[in-house]
Amino acid sequence: MLVRVFYHDKCFDGACSASIFTRFHRECIAPRLNLDPANIQYQYHGLVHRAGALFDESTFAPAPSTPTQNAIVDFKYSPSPNLTWWFDHHLSAFLTPADRAHFDRSQLSPTGQPLPPAQLTKFVDTSYTSCTSYIAHIAQTHFGFNTAPLADLIHWANIVDGALYASPTAAVEMAEPAMKLTLIIESTQDPAFIPRLIPLLTSLPLADVLAQPFVAPLLPPLLQHHQFAINLIRQRAQLHQGTIFFDITDHPMEGFNKFIPYYLHPDAVYSIGLSKSSFRTKVAVGTNPWTKIPPANLVNLAQICERYGGGGHARVGAISFPPDQEEAARKAALEIVTELRGQKP
Repeated sequence: MLVRVFYHDKCFDGACSASIFTRFHRECIAPRLNLDPANIQYQYHGLVHRAGALFDESTFAPAPSTPTQNAIVDFKYSPSPNLTWWFDHHLSAFLTPADRAHFDRSQLSPTGQPLPPAQLTKFVDTSYTSCTSYIAHIAQTHFGFNTAPLADLIHWANIVDGALYASPTAAVEMAEPAMKLTLIIESTQDPAFIPRLIPLLTSLPLADVLAQPFVAPLLPPLLQHHQFAINLIRQRAQLHQGTIFFDITDHPMEGFNKFIPYYLHPDAVYSIGLSKSSFRTKVAVGTNPWTKIPPANLVNLAQICERYGGGGHARVGAISFPPDQEEAARKAALEIVTELRGQKP
């Protein structure tokens, strides 16, 4: 059997989700299908939020003469008839109401009755901090998967994806192996790197993953680039009425630590960053995880981003524009800056 696992690319939670799904599938689903796990081939394909179509239906096509399953983890829903498994935890999990309706039908039997939990293969729950922890919960409660050996990975996926760091210093100075791996995952330009990394995340301690010969040499230059990003955002960030705005599109980079603005301006409530990479111009919108503002008084950023074709979580979101639509992205960013600076938390 061939199992294609599509995951949120350049994302620690996306890579961890792909890894935990693979282990769950190998240990729990293969026996149900009377398959020897050694005869299952797992392939990994990164997905990114970009302007235009997010999915290429041909990538879900069955392999010639080979039973095929397709899984999407930590990414938006696809109504493809060839999609077997899906897990997500984002508020913006569905591109359209029709996709939501398609998912709802997948939860029912041909007679319209709810399927038993063990027969479900598509899942969404926005209350989970990370998709990794959500997959672990479903795999354990519905299929009997043993998550105990993966407690550390689940712990760090929650911290990284939920921004549950003790302080901006912990988030930006990155002492822990999980933080260093996050930096590498978010920065890599090698399409083979994360697929090579994914199987290790559920088979080795994170410190041992970081020490692998194909991983360790990548860290020193990335730490230098990280310091460059800190200095650049320090120069560009403008804090006014509780909201930071910075534009670094003249220094294209594939990613930067999203907590840098709060490290530099601890009193900020929101941050809007405009940046450019090889495949998009991005508007990153976030809430300071350490703000003292009551949660009930904070703005739902996913809803704001959805108005521009983006999405995310209530406290962090993003909008992707084509690389050549920098002015459209800047216009959207400045509109959001004006809106958030007009808020009175």
